Amino acid sequence: MIFSPFSFVFMQYLKISKATDLTYAKDRRLYRLLEILPGFLSWATLIILLAFSAIKPVWVAYFIIAFDVYWLLLVIYLGINLFAAYLAMKKNIKIDWRKKCEELPACPAGRPPAKINNLRWQDIIHLVIFPTYNESLEVIRPSFEALIQDGYPTDKIIMVLAIEARAGGEAEERARTIEREFADKFKHFLITVHPDNVAGEIKGKGANQAFAARQVKREIIDKLNYDYDKILISVFDMDTVVMPGYFYCLTYKFLTVEDPYRASYQPIPVYHNNIWQAPFFARVAAASNTFWQMMQQIRQEKLATYSSHSMTWRALVEIDFWSTNMVSEDSRVFWHCYLYYKGDYRVEPLYFPVSMDVCMDETIVRTMKNLYKQQRRWGWGVENLSYLIFNTIKERKILPVGKMINKILIQLYGFNSWATNALIIGVIGWMPMILGGDRFNITVLSSNLPVVSRTLMTVAMIGMIFSAIISSMLLPKRPVKYGFLKSLSMVLQWLILPVSIIFFGAIPGLDAQTRLMFGKYMGFWVTPKARKG
Repeated sequence: MIFSPFSFVFMQYLKISKATDLTYAKDRRLYRLLEILPGFLSWATLIILLAFSAIKPVWVAYFIIAFDVYWLLLVIYLGINLFAAYLAMKKNIKIDWRKKCEELPACPAGRPPAKINNLRWQDIIHLVIFPTYNESLEVIRPSFEALIQDGYPTDKIIMVLAIEARAGGEAEERARTIEREFADKFKHFLITVHPDNVAGEIKGKGANQAFAARQVKREIIDKLNYDYDKILISVFDMDTVVMPGYFYCLTYKFLTVEDPYRASYQPIPVYHNNIWQAPFFARVAAASNTFWQMMQQIRQEKLATYSSHSMTWRALVEIDFWSTNMVSEDSRVFWHCYLYYKGDYRVEPLYFPVSMDVCMDETIVRTMKNLYKQQRRWGWGVENLSYLIFNTIKERKILPVGKMINKILIQLYGFNSWATNALIIGVIGWMPMILGGDRFNITVLSSNLPVVSRTLMTVAMIGMIFSAIISSMLLPKRPVKYGFLKSLSMVLQWLILPVSIIFFGAIPGLDAQTRLMFGKYMGFWVTPKARKG
């Protein structure tokens, strides 16, 4: 039994997913107001600019010019971060992480906690959980093969394949096929079957992997008396293919950073599994997400866990595993740890890639629909904002309020920018000329506004060119069945970026915030996985 230094009420607050989870009416009203806040601010930004485009077009015109300058500077700033992250990742891919681990002393310098004295890399056990629903063997098998090819001793890996009972007999049959092929290659291999319709849970990845983690704790870790402090757990989306050296890199990072038990460890997701097969618009959206995650690794203060990531078993057990009633459980686990440890928790960037699938379905139309839903689900991470503000208000006596406010402002700015920036540039920027009437259109400012905006945005297109270059440098080797024209399309696809960031960025982000604002809570939506050949 792990002792918690917090009150029962605070521990209950840490498990909130939405306003209706709260017992007291006063708390529910506060939480609902906080759920309304992000969508309200985003819509207020757009509506005020639209209204002022008609009644005060000069004000909006000056705002648009200032915003375009800000956007240009932001593109330059983010481009520098992207290039720095790219160099760090390319450097880390080339490092022999096994050799680095073997060169470590038993007690690395600067590691004061007594509990980890004499800890060697050979002592570390990796627990890997793959939650799966309806993915095919063509998706599941490469992820397991990659673990074997990683190079890390597989007799130090506990493997868990977490399936859903609601997926039926076919899912269990696929799991048994994988068990026959791979079970004897790992230290332990466990198949867990998450039951359907559990009270208080939503049908999603978080509930599945939490069930799996509790089962492996009971049946393997506690039963065999494994040391919690020697276990690192990685929870991977089913399509995650680790690059060779990932577990050595993770182990080395864990053994060399300060206070390793108060950190999660985040790789960079690159969507290369089916990159040459996916439609161009899906590739652009996927690469844009990769670039964002790369830039976040440089800006560690903004980094939260995302999708496939790793953390210590000790921390996971202490917070009582992942939330079972959350859509965005991958980021919530970080915020849960951050609050539980009173701000003494962080994400360590690995600058090391793991490969995943670009959103792709059997047809272009279905791919577009699925990509929109995927982006909206990612945008649903805004639900964490009300969680952070509510806990800061209720537990301001025990939480570091200054650090909490900083984190809240970063998240608020990020989600507001996600939902509004592209619309301000692509749509609102034209409104003073459309809605301003003759009184505005006869002014010098009216004739100069499109010229200034176009000039600034043309210069900002450097960012798009830079993205095309970095994307091309990251691409895996072109399959022999594709010719030069396919490679050319990988560059030209970036011409649709201005449209993509509106339809597969701002709009689904605003959609998610609007649903939360009106209490239309989303369930977990599994992105369909499709590969050709």
